[in-house]
Amino acid sequence: MKNVIRFPTQLRTARSAASDSKRYRRIHGYRRAFIHAGSGPPLLLIHGIGDSAESWMDVIPSLSRNHTVIAPDLLGHGDSDKPRADYSLAAYANAMRDLLSVLDVERVTVIGHSLGGGVAMQFAYQFPERCERLVLVGTGGVSHEVHPVLRFTSAPNADFVLPLLAAPGARFFGKAAFRVLKALDTDLGHDAEPLCRVFDALPDAASRRAFVRTLRAVVDWRGQAITMLDRCYLTHGMPTLLVWGARDAVIPVAHAHKAHAAMPGSRLEVFAEAGHFPHQNEPQRFVRVFRDFYDSTNANSHSIEDWRALLRRGPIAAPAAAPVLRPVIPGQPG
Repeated sequence: MKNVIRFPTQLRTARSAASDSKRYRRIHGYRRAFIHAGSGPPLLLIHGIGDSAESWMDVIPSLSRNHTVIAPDLLGHGDSDKPRADYSLAAYANAMRDLLSVLDVERVTVIGHSLGGGVAMQFAYQFPERCERLVLVGTGGVSHEVHPVLRFTSAPNADFVLPLLAAPGARFFGKAAFRVLKALDTDLGHDAEPLCRVFDALPDAASRRAFVRTLRAVVDWRGQAITMLDRCYLTHGMPTLLVWGARDAVIPVAHAHKAHAAMPGSRLEVFAEAGHFPHQNEPQRFVRVFRDFYDSTNANSHSIEDWRALLRRGPIAAPAAAPVLRPVIPGQPG
């Protein structure tokens, strides 16, 4: 399925449909927006930076047939409040725990995209007794490499540059640039539609401040400042699925192989024609892959004793001569 840039009217209709299905709870004095759909074993869907629960709208209808889907707008994003607050991964993980507690949900399978993947991994690390399975989609926090635009935006000068997005014509020219990149069949242009949606949210001053605070918590001018590789060994016994787009221009697919090698027993699915948003580029395939993973794994059964043993043992280095196993991508030689 190829990306198609929607016209503004279609975008507004999609946002309206997402907004109509949202619920709101006030936690710690801040309004939290979230989509709550379906019934069955719960899934927690965590979007990426600058995005919202709308990121999952292509897969929520299918997932909610067999699951209770909870898809929040992270604090500082979407319809949630945007205060001057803590936007670190740890704070976001705490917020996910608190939202689930308010909703009387004890254990979930967590699916996180990009920044949301980092939040999902942090949630599994901080609250392993509440995480049944882990699905990381084009996730951040694996290696330092990240798109140069994000490095630039995390720099101090971003505070002066981002307000220019509100200038007359800025949104038009920004979207036009994405369309040109798409027409040239660049990897970044491959994600023109979802990136335009993120771009649309930034002209709001409160959203810009929250975006920059969140970005600076995980990225600086040298790239991603936080890595999950040092604690990946703790996913031993945690069913883990990695989903990546081979054409991801934001977080390169090489990160998927690094994470896969560092996470014992993890599965890796690479979508050959997808970019940074494989759940949007190929939603039907994404749901199929997830269902196969879910149905073929047992929920993590957390043991304090096993957790202590893992911490004391620490990571076990892979043999130097061990081959790197890469998944076969359709259309390419194995």
